[in-house]
Amino acid sequence: MLFLVFLNKILSVIPRQTTAPHPAVRRLLRELGENIRLARLRRGFSMALVAERAGMSRTTLRAVENGEPGVTLGSYANVLHSLGLHADLDLVARDDELGRKLQDAKLPARRRAPKRGAGTAAATSSKARQVPQSQ
Repeated sequence: MLFLVFLNKILSVIPRQTTAPHPAVRRLLRELGENIRLARLRRGFSMALVAERAGMSRTTLRAVENGEPGVTLGSYANVLHSLGLHADLDLVARDDELGRKLQDAKLPARRRAPKRGAGTAAATSSKARQVPQSQ
């Protein structure tokens, strides 16, 4: 039992393997990190203060500001919240033009309902569906 606890502690410290991000994603993360760093500096906040407010270590904040891809999205969100920029997260993927066009392309064409009383079958089936009223 003690061995399992020890093994669990060791495994929790070992970083997880992640796939290498696409170069364009890597570039975007670096830009995001740089923007976060500049926002922190404009506000005159130290790394220690922002890291404490975001609930992380300075090492993790440094990773966020460097745009490292292994950092969790939650860490980025906590830092943005600490800087008062969390409303910007609401803008992510809000206007999905391509997705909407693809969705619209898959919509079936609207068919018109048959005209009332046009055929005897339609009139008969509508009478059969009527529920007799109780007296």
